Amino acid sequence: MSDITPDVVWLTQEAYDKLEAELDHFKNIGRPEVSSRIQAAREEGDLSENGGYHAAKEEQGQMESRIRQLEHLLETAHVGEPEGDPDDVTPGKVVTVAYDGDPDDTETFLLGSREVLGTDESIEQAVSPQSPLGAAVVGRRVGDKASYDAPNGKTIHVTITAARPL
Repeated sequence: MSDITPDVVWLTQEAYDKLEAELDHFKNIGRPEVSSRIQAAREEGDLSENGGYHAAKEEQGQMESRIRQLEHLLETAHVGEPEGDPDDVTPGKVVTVAYDGDPDDTETFLLGSREVLGTDESIEQAVSPQSPLGAAVVGRRVGDKASYDAPNGKTIHVTITAARPL
């Protein structure tokens, strides 16, 4: 079994490049645009009732937060595919589980960061390895059963039916 920890974020090269381009856009285009809007609003005078100024400042704060998030993600991400047995359920893989009691009730998700979802349109959701479902399946193998407690206190039982790289 792989020794990959649930905290690792695996990115394909395509996803890494996409996030790097987003960061580059924010730093080289977004920042100057917002700064110029803030400066233009300042020149209008009274800032206490200047909606354009306050909107631009809020946008600047959100952009700076996203820049820090992207920088951290790109600095700590692992690029490539998780190592280990193809049947191991590890972060960075697309996992399918069947809910016990109804084998037709299945769910397929990326075990990992939502940042990667845009690279594969067939996958609609990401499940954090730290979430109840993610923690229940990480480190297991295709064919294993797992269970976790739902927020309503009910115990949910699943069988892992597939695991593949993104």
